[in-house]
Amino acid sequence: MNNFTIHIDQLYRNHQSWLHQWLKYKLGNADQAADIVQDTFIKLIQTRDELLGVKEPRAYLTSIAKNLLIDQVRRKKIEQAYLDGLSQLEYMLETVASPEDQLEIIQAINQLCKALDDVSQKAQHAFILHYLEGYTHKETAEKIGVSTKMIQKYLAACLVRCYQVRSEMDCIFKWQ
Repeated sequence: MNNFTIHIDQLYRNHQSWLHQWLKYKLGNADQAADIVQDTFIKLIQTRDELLGVKEPRAYLTSIAKNLLIDQVRRKKIEQAYLDGLSQLEYMLETVASPEDQLEIIQAINQLCKALDDVSQKAQHAFILHYLEGYTHKETAEKIGVSTKMIQKYLAACLVRCYQVRSEMDCIFKWQ
């Protein structure tokens, strides 16, 4: 074993159960805590150069775990907004008269989902807040914690990607 592997092994053996207990207390869920512990150590391995200079392992592990928790909360908010949007669209589908109109709406939703898969999580969140929930650029910026200029960049990236997906879909349908 090399020094890095030995160091990781020691960190895991010495701090894994402590980190799990701390996360279990914070989350109230042992399974989620175990997932975050594993993600923390994976992230730790990915930061190899930084790891060799760590003087306070618990503080470093806590910092990584907190960042992972924040990411998880953001993802859940995006997922919830997405689900809320889908339920609104489901209502729209029920009120649309023709099957052709329903098919168009479903295709548009699929294109939107495909486009948003290709942009960052913050860009997705900005898109959902602005276009689906009606927040202004300023309100969206405050919710995400970035500048309004960054929101404009996120929204532009989303719209460009939507346009690209739409063009790709148009090409596919022309050839069929």
